[in-house]
Amino acid sequence: MTKRIIALFLAAVVFFTIAWGRQNTASADTTVWFVNAYPGSDIYQLEGHSAIAVFYPDGREVAFNFGVFDFNAPNFVFRFVKGETDYMAAPQPLVPFLNLYKAEGRRLVAHELELSAEQTKRLVTALETNILPQNRTYRYNYVYDNCATRPLRAVETALGDSIFLPPAPMEANSYIPLTFRNIMRHYHRNYPWYQFGIDLALGSGIDFTIDRRQATFAPAELDRMLPLAKAGDKPVVSKTIVLNDVAPDAAIDSPTPFLASPMGVFWIFFLVVIGLTIYDLHRRRTSKWFDALFFGILGLTGCLLTFLIFVSVHEATSPNWLYVWINPLCFIPTVFIWLKKGKNVVLCYQFINFVALFVLLVCWYWLPQSANPAFLPIILAEMLRSAAYLKINHK
Repeated sequence: MTKRIIALFLAAVVFFTIAWGRQNTASADTTVWFVNAYPGSDIYQLEGHSAIAVFYPDGREVAFNFGVFDFNAPNFVFRFVKGETDYMAAPQPLVPFLNLYKAEGRRLVAHELELSAEQTKRLVTALETNILPQNRTYRYNYVYDNCATRPLRAVETALGDSIFLPPAPMEANSYIPLTFRNIMRHYHRNYPWYQFGIDLALGSGIDFTIDRRQATFAPAELDRMLPLAKAGDKPVVSKTIVLNDVAPDAAIDSPTPFLASPMGVFWIFFLVVIGLTIYDLHRRRTSKWFDALFFGILGLTGCLLTFLIFVSVHEATSPNWLYVWINPLCFIPTVFIWLKKGKNVVLCYQFINFVALFVLLVCWYWLPQSANPAFLPIILAEMLRSAAYLKINHK
């Protein structure tokens, strides 16, 4: 059913593009609005969404949407992981476009842009050029080139001047640096497993301090900045209206209970590891099945990080300091722990692994990469198993 809906949606976009054509009729009576939808419940909706709405003199009301993608495209998931995701710019009838977000219970805000007739013509012409078949596809980038940054650049180009933005909402908390990762964490706060995956896959490339313009990768952040934005000494927005007056987080899921969150799950896991390790030390024998499984999972995760760091073209996946901890070498105890002649290999690995993890924990404060708090119990569990193996098997 989902595939059918997506197919029908894309067919409607194509039909509307063809039927609407390129009737470049921007005039003094054309008005342009910057529309922002606040977060929805799906993970790809958590920072919100942006579009530009154009009201033509002939009665057409068009939403220029830079966030259209085809999940059914060949190798979509592989290409998304690799960083080769292609999005499209497409025109859509405005009322159905807005009703979709209202139906999802999302806050919806529109800002009328303060444009001269010439600026309006430039912007509309650029938008109409962008949705042509030969121009509409672009290489999507989560933080640098997305559904919010593209239309904002189009507006700035039409204005012929740089847009000065007021302080971003996240800047109000002086204790939290304004970084890509911290903005993500704010909007993913009720989705800790999703953020856990991001913190695992993305390295230090999202941890440097960013400026207000870079913070606009999150449409919900941009929405709060637009009313006070200026180009030169003139305001960018002449009027703001709320199209669906609900709370900014009205559509997102409820907070994940602690025991079901990564923190809860992995601290419980650490307690289990403590109990198992005490049992192993008491009987002077290693639970091979557990270590093989545990380090095997870490090794598989290390293979994923290897792909992201060395194969993926995502800008933020490398460098990733987690590679010191999670890498394919974790397979060594998984394999050699079962071999009679593999004992010395595992002993050597576990010694090096323990030292590396200890140094990583000691130095993490000074590293340029922020760690997910749920990593700590996993690292401690791994150190404990390494130490236990050394204690039991070293003679």
